[in-house]
Amino acid sequence: MPEFSPDTLGFLGRILLAAFLGGLVGLERDIHGRAAGLRTHLLVSLGAAVFTVLSGWMAATGSLSGAVTDPGRIAAQIVTGIGFLGAGVILKEGVSVRGLTTAACLWTAAAIGMAAGAGYPLLAVVTTAIALVSLVGLKAFEGLYRKDCFRSLSVTAQGSHTREIIDLVRSRDHLKILSCDIERNSSEDETTIHLGLNLFHKGITDKLAHGLIEALEASDFGVTRVKWKRST
Repeated sequence: MPEFSPDTLGFLGRILLAAFLGGLVGLERDIHGRAAGLRTHLLVSLGAAVFTVLSGWMAATGSLSGAVTDPGRIAAQIVTGIGFLGAGVILKEGVSVRGLTTAACLWTAAAIGMAAGAGYPLLAVVTTAIALVSLVGLKAFEGLYRKDCFRSLSVTAQGSHTREIIDLVRSRDHLKILSCDIERNSSEDETTIHLGLNLFHKGITDKLAHGLIEALEASDFGVTRVKWKRST
């Protein structure tokens, strides 16, 4: 009996394990409101497992009949197909890119399914455990250390208070001004300053914006408009 014979219990055990483990990864994504959640990851892992089982089964069946088969061809196409799914969940909103983690989860779910389908349950379980620890545990760990974040700040004020506004922004902790562009509207007696900022901070970086905006609005610089956004 070949290694990948269509034994009913073995076949069902492999695909059920793949579906369960893929569903665990998808559940984490679903909890965080991602488009590719529980059902998507479960189906990706399940499909990868079925393709892997069929690949080995057909290779074993072909070898018995004297045919030359390559069990790796279907498995290779799984990796290619997952690339299209991953690209579909990556979204670019302005300078921000979302969905990279979910795309990586889909790729990992396919690997889990392939491991389970190939008859390596321990590898599939360990991979799932590492993936969940990475998604849940490392997210909390990321808030423990400082990292570079880049933002842009635009301030519009009456009159000409360029130097004072720049000094106020520069006085904030964990903040460095990288670039400065100034627009002057003489007819309206209005000045707009565009600042590129580098923040070296831990935790939620954009919380720093609230204090800075409040300081600008409370100043006597005649600030009429403030815009804070992510930048490259």
